[in-house]
Amino acid sequence: MMDEKLKEYAALLVRVGLNVQKGQRLVISSPVECAWFARMCAEEAYAIGCKEVVMNWHDDAMARIKYLHADEEIFDEVALWRRHFFNDYALEGAAYLAISASDPENFKGVDSGRIVRAQQASGKALKDFDRLQMCGGFPWCIASIPIPSWAKTVFPGAGEDEAMEKLWDAIFAAVRISGDGKAVEKWESHLATLHERMEKLNALNFKSLRYTNSLGTDLTVELPEGHIWEAGNDVTLSGQAYIANIPTEEIFTSPLKTGVNGVVYSAMPLVNDGTIIDKFRFVVKDGKIVEARAEKGEEALRAAISVDEGASFFGEVALVPYDSPISNQKILFYNTLFDENAACHIAFGEAYPCLKGGQQMSKEELKARGLNDSITHVDFMVGTPDLSIVGTTHDGREIPVFVNGNFAPGI
Repeated sequence: MMDEKLKEYAALLVRVGLNVQKGQRLVISSPVECAWFARMCAEEAYAIGCKEVVMNWHDDAMARIKYLHADEEIFDEVALWRRHFFNDYALEGAAYLAISASDPENFKGVDSGRIVRAQQASGKALKDFDRLQMCGGFPWCIASIPIPSWAKTVFPGAGEDEAMEKLWDAIFAAVRISGDGKAVEKWESHLATLHERMEKLNALNFKSLRYTNSLGTDLTVELPEGHIWEAGNDVTLSGQAYIANIPTEEIFTSPLKTGVNGVVYSAMPLVNDGTIIDKFRFVVKDGKIVEARAEKGEEALRAAISVDEGASFFGEVALVPYDSPISNQKILFYNTLFDENAACHIAFGEAYPCLKGGQQMSKEELKARGLNDSITHVDFMVGTPDLSIVGTTHDGREIPVFVNGNFAPGI
């Protein structure tokens, strides 16, 4: 049964998540520990006519060693070959699969200043890749498989083999794979549900959303004129359908950069740059985070929102029902791909071009329309069982969007 599930998973990512076309290149970014699954995905891609599969390997252990011991100037540089690797394949329109699996505390004890400098250097060097990824210039998909260090963090009381088995089961449930060969059919039905809700939200055309819960969150988020909600799958500028995240449970849009005010509390720990950040809150004024506090990982949190000017503003608000296939597993995944799809979340940093015609707009046009610009984009979870979200329309009507953590009736 495991072999059937793995084959179905690889096929789902390549054929549906990326919708790889005959004659198209596929770039796979993978930890070395996941090489065997990357090879399965490559075989699947070649079976449907992929032109070439190109690998981008990385390794937690080597990354940690580098950040601890490399010369200081290394973190301000990006090798020319890396610039060409990412930018050139993006400009070509190659499909991009990222296998996301890492030790949640791989960079514990690492100088956060080095991480920030490396991000800044990468942001400058890989501008074409980042721009095209955000505006649909190529199909991309992020997915995960277990590795021991991650599995042991999720299931600390289990032995390594048991933890790996449990995490596999949790991932298969999250991506709707049961071994019956019906994953594609299940995803089609799921995407249809997301799109039905998306259309309802677009029809309401809210001016703002107000978030409140018992943690202390009281945040008002103004939405830009002409904003649109998006969900599940997307389409590239060339017309190729893809699903950026597998799993995905969210419906999302972009806030007005200067239109966010109040206080927001995290509902779950955030794993960012190999560090766990927990029990944190932001105070926000005119869109900018003016205060950041965390019980765990505060230094890493402050570093994350200081990568550039836009890192302290918001770029996404996403709606995810508390009663969802991932949330109902009652597992803290310590992996944003899964945790963000278990709860409503907000992202600080770069905004998706969630405007009518936004994919065709330049950076300058998007900024002029009120969207945030940054080299970072970090999702953090704010959804709770008692989360209330009330939308205000342009004519002043107040309409419940979320009641007790789930979509209000009629949405």
